[in-house]
Amino acid sequence: MKKTLLLAGVACLFSFGANAADYSMKELKPYVGLDYVYTNANVKKDTHVKKDYNSLAINAGIKMNDHIGLEAFFQQSGERKSMKGTIHEIKSEFYAYGLDMYGYMPVGCDGMSLLGSLGLANYNVKLKHYSAGSEDKQRMGYRAGIGAQYDFTENLAGRLMYRYSYLGMKELKNLNEITAGIRYTF
Repeated sequence: MKKTLLLAGVACLFSFGANAADYSMKELKPYVGLDYVYTNANVKKDTHVKKDYNSLAINAGIKMNDHIGLEAFFQQSGERKSMKGTIHEIKSEFYAYGLDMYGYMPVGCDGMSLLGSLGLANYNVKLKHYSAGSEDKQRMGYRAGIGAQYDFTENLAGRLMYRYSYLGMKELKNLNEITAGIRYTF
């Protein structure tokens, strides 16, 4: 399932070139990016799992015109420990990958755009209990985001976004994320 979603995302990124009757190569702009992600997780109270995570995300995308883009990403959080040194000690971390569709709305000053995104991601949450072993939980989640992007040059841009991800797990309902990152357009 993981490989299928990733391959489907990559195929979507490159399929626009094969189906480019309405697009000239000048309009298609592939890019890569790196983001810092702060995540606040809405966890069940009695799980004793930490609520905040720091992550890095890498992404590759294509801007099809001035208003629409498609982006694939991979995100990995750092490991968090809760209840250190007790029998209830839990280590937790997660990783995610998926595909987002972006809408860009240029505003006022040259190079500034407001962003909106909708996407689908596969989340894998790993929990390691001091006394009960470890478990992996995997779930598809829906994502929606808003933000802004500023193009410093034709090739380099900075981006700031807020994203809400719904997972619907028993222990983890949703994620609220703030991302800050850079994009390099080819």
